Amino acid sequence: MKKILIIEDDEVIAKELQELLQNAGYETGILKNFEKSLETMEKEKADLILLDINIPYKNGEFLLQEYRKQENTPVIMVTSRNTEADELLSMSFGADDYITKPYNPNILLLRIAAVLKRAENLESISFKDVEVCMQKGILKRNNKEIILTKNEMIIFGYLLSHQNRIVTRDELMTTLWNNNEYINDNALTVNISRLRSKLKELGLEEAITTRKKVGYILS
Repeated sequence: MKKILIIEDDEVIAKELQELLQNAGYETGILKNFEKSLETMEKEKADLILLDINIPYKNGEFLLQEYRKQENTPVIMVTSRNTEADELLSMSFGADDYITKPYNPNILLLRIAAVLKRAENLESISFKDVEVCMQKGILKRNNKEIILTKNEMIIFGYLLSHQNRIVTRDELMTTLWNNNEYINDNALTVNISRLRSKLKELGLEEAITTRKKVGYILS
């Protein structure tokens, strides 16, 4: 059973959401201590988070930005704001979807199902005979498992989604910047080197090829 964490400061709305989700077959949790929102989000280990923008102590968008530095759990922003700028800002901070109040309960359930489905598809990616769990940052081959850092996983995921073509260094740095992680050219080189070392542990020492002064190819 998938677990959904509700972050909504209006108790009536939170209870309505909880009832809706439970009736749809989801396990639910409601965040109540908004002073420790980030800690609770990380501790709950939910499969999806419904996050309101206007919550006490920390703006929901800022909270999402902080959360994305550590976790990749799917997040849907639920808000009374209805502007294109707010939607774009939320998505740039790492939201997987965005829905405004008042919402149609059936539409919300469809959005939730779609986001969870996308997350499941990400988790089932494979490279050669390596199982790639994007959400957890784990690569598995036979009985061996290695854990990638967030930056290593972002780099590997981007190379994997553009497999067998040259990916430039600028592309990789832009991707890392868009994920709220500043990284310079030297840091990128270090991350690539560490990623190669970890792939070597799985017997894939030649997986990433360097094209001098251009970029990298995963093949």
